[in-house]
Amino acid sequence: MWCARGDTFPYMLDKRLAEELTERIGEALRNSPAQDVERNLRALLAAWLDRLDLVLREDFEVQKKLLERAQVKLADLERRIAELESRGQGKRPE
Repeated sequence: MWCARGDTFPYMLDKRLAEELTERIGEALRNSPAQDVERNLRALLAAWLDRLDLVLREDFEVQKKLLERAQVKLADLERRIAELESRGQGKRPE
């Protein structure tokens, strides 16, 4: 590390300090109820999301494409019915 004067700080001191800090934080987390809280929050969130009527994005996209195809087919059928009806109006029933 460099300071404003261009001198270097002892790198080993910083490295040992960082390692000790990391070790203490890890130990504190292992001994704290944080893991239980996280696990409980995940379970609570999963239960809440299960109650919602959600679908996967992939499933949504598949259904969207199916609907688009059905709408095109319906429009084609409506056009054909209109054609047949217009032809039928030209003829008189006997």
